[in-house]
Amino acid sequence: VTPLVSSSSYERGESHNINSGELYKTWHVNVTNGMSNNKILFLHCKSGDNDLGIHNLIVGNYSTWKFKPRIFGKTLFWCYMASDNRHAAFDVYWEDENFFYRCNWKFCDWIAKDNGIYLKNIPEGYDEFRHKWEPGRL
Repeated sequence: VTPLVSSSSYERGESHNINSGELYKTWHVNVTNGMSNNKILFLHCKSGDNDLGIHNLIVGNYSTWKFKPRIFGKTLFWCYMASDNRHAAFDVYWEDENFFYRCNWKFCDWIAKDNGIYLKNIPEGYDEFRHKWEPGRL
């Protein structure tokens, strides 16, 4: 696992190597149903080691989990989401400095909206469009 750097030492545009002092930092991932019209969000998230189960989230509800990155090997979580007759499948946590920056080096907040999936860019204070809904369901 590539260790993490604390958020207080990172500024946008600054180049950093992820240092070993933050290897055991606890990360949080949150997925929220931010859609309209009482749409239910079907959510199924996994890693290589953990199946986090199936959740049906009503508007405004969320699923959250926390973990510490693996000591050896890369940590990766991914999710499948569906609502109405559309779906999206993508990684929700991976080891990348640009991604870590958006998550403020500890908390990744994903929001399913009517027009797609967003990642909250915490340092810059906005929801960043990341994935479009695909037609149909898998």
